[in-house]
Amino acid sequence: MARGINKVILVGNLGNDPDIKYTQSGMAVTRISLATTSVRKDRDGNTQERTEWHRVVFFGKLGEIAGEYLRKGSQVYVEGSIRYDKYTGQDGVEKYSTDIIADEMQMLGGRGEGGGGGGGNYERAARPQRPERSDAPAAQQQRRPAPQQQPAPMDDFSDDDIPF
Repeated sequence: MARGINKVILVGNLGNDPDIKYTQSGMAVTRISLATTSVRKDRDGNTQERTEWHRVVFFGKLGEIAGEYLRKGSQVYVEGSIRYDKYTGQDGVEKYSTDIIADEMQMLGGRGEGGGGGGGNYERAARPQRPERSDAPAAQQQRRPAPQQQPAPMDDFSDDDIPF
């Protein structure tokens, strides 16, 4: 196997509001600081917490969504890959950074918890579908409306019944 796997999964809370910027071509680049906390007991039975901070970057449509809906304190699930960069600072000193490049995001927590909204699974925008062939007859190029489907019946349950 010549290829490796670079996969990161994080569930945590935003430490600040998203910072959204746009490239010259108009693509959104949104950065967040995400805190993950682990809890363990030490030898004496005392609870010890350790918080790690992660720099997460969203690009394109996912960046627009993150910038619009996430807020400081929001709980979020992020999937992506880890990227290490080296650059020279203004003072001429080599610096290093570690970022998580997100390609999937799920807002967690209920409405009112950290202002993050209550759900929504977002991935990078899918590839555009191929256009219809231009040599096909005009009647075939017209889109047919999708057949009407009955909505699935909803069971009665409240947000408190959801296990996460």
